[in-house]
Amino acid sequence: MPGANGGDRGHRRAGLAAAVLLAGLCLGGCSISLSDMPLMGASDKVEKPKEAEAFPAVNDLPANRDEAVLAPAERNKIEQELIAARERQANANASAAKPAAAK
Repeated sequence: MPGANGGDRGHRRAGLAAAVLLAGLCLGGCSISLSDMPLMGASDKVEKPKEAEAFPAVNDLPANRDEAVLAPAERNKIEQELIAARERQANANASAAKPAAAK
C-alpha cells in the first residue's frame, strides 16, 4: 500500500518538526538577552546601575551633620511660639464658630 507509507512519512515529519520546535522553545529560555550581548566585539561592558539598598548595612552610620543642635534656650523659644500660634488658632476657630451657631 503506497498510500499508507506516504501518510506514515507525513506523521514522522510532523512529529520531527514538533520535536525540533519544542526543543528550540526549551533552549530559547536558556539564552541571554540581546541587551547583555557585547556589540561587535566591544570589550568594555556597560555596567548596570546598582539599585540602592532599602536598608543600610548593620554598622553603616549616617554622615555627621554640618549644623549644630539647637541650644535649649532656642528650643524653648520655638516651643513657646508654636504654643502661642496654636492658642491663637483655637481662639480664632472658637470665635468663628459662635456667630455661625447663632444664625
